[in-house]
Amino acid sequence: MKKTISVLQKMKQEGQKMAMLTCYDASFASAMSSAGVDILLVGDSLGMVCQGRNSTLPVTLDDMVYHTRCVARGAGDALVLSDLSFGSYQQSKEQAFDSAVALMQAGAEMVKLEGGAFMAPTVEFLVARGIPVCAHIGLTPQSVHTLGGYKVQGRGDQAERLLQDARALSDAGAQMVLMEMVPAELGAKVTRSIPAITIGIGAGKDTDGQVLVMHDMLDVFPGRKARFVRNFMQDASSIHEAFANYVQAVRDGSYPAPEHSY
Repeated sequence: MKKTISVLQKMKQEGQKMAMLTCYDASFASAMSSAGVDILLVGDSLGMVCQGRNSTLPVTLDDMVYHTRCVARGAGDALVLSDLSFGSYQQSKEQAFDSAVALMQAGAEMVKLEGGAFMAPTVEFLVARGIPVCAHIGLTPQSVHTLGGYKVQGRGDQAERLLQDARALSDAGAQMVLMEMVPAELGAKVTRSIPAITIGIGAGKDTDGQVLVMHDMLDVFPGRKARFVRNFMQDASSIHEAFANYVQAVRDGSYPAPEHSY
């Protein structure tokens, strides 16, 4: 069955967990889809794992369009979600629309943008014009220099602000909210508080779904791994089996375990 927004919303209502992975080309898109991955995120993380850069900031909209085209050709039944790159949507709602159109015409079925309640007017503008939106809160990598590095967000006094961000973005029409590196308790509270689908990466087990960077869960990206990363190649005989094991672990709730949460 093709994973549309309405199908994913039904999964949320029925308590069925959703599995998302980053994807950057047609071959891996086909493998992930056949293994049962629900959502393929064409992430601006490609700047780091594909281009060898030290952040997502240099990634261009043209880069995102190219990789979205590649993924869309192999996506099968999975939904294709693409990142709006840094600088391609923050200037104005109209700029965001033009950039989102480019991604949708390349094969995206939803676009993702980073930022809190201040992005709600942009979300509302896009949704009113037929573009499904996933909002990204918590650790937002495009703001890494403002945040002072890749570290947990939403602790202490920040928790209420992030909850209000999630509510504002959901109220504006975001059909999905991705939370990155926030305390598990906050991830659960946001999930209970909004109708939008919630996806976590280092946000605890109670979100509606999980996402990992493909290169991390296959243990092929060098360097120190974040706490939320699990190596799914460790007990797999093939990449396809690793993808299938990830889907199963998300579905049955064995991933993320407490050691993957904050």
